[in-house]
Amino acid sequence: NHIVESDILDRFIPQNLSNTLWAYATAQVSHPKLYEKVANYIVESTSLDQFQPQHLSNIAWAYATAQVPNHKLLEKVANHI
Repeated sequence: NHIVESDILDRFIPQNLSNTLWAYATAQVSHPKLYEKVANYIVESTSLDQFQPQHLSNIAWAYATAQVPNHKLLEKVANHI
């Protein structure tokens, strides 16, 4: 909840975002607000150049595994690749 309630995502490096989402999806912990906040952050980012392919694939996997569809996020990731 701390991540969702504060405005600290810009302090996260891409690997941290990726690992956080991966952990929630792997543990099967539902947190729609977290997924929404991270997706919005990534979609609003001017560039995904800081993200390595592994980070982006982990993020896409986490959304799919958690069954949290976000078409804008996946479109941004796909356009970057």
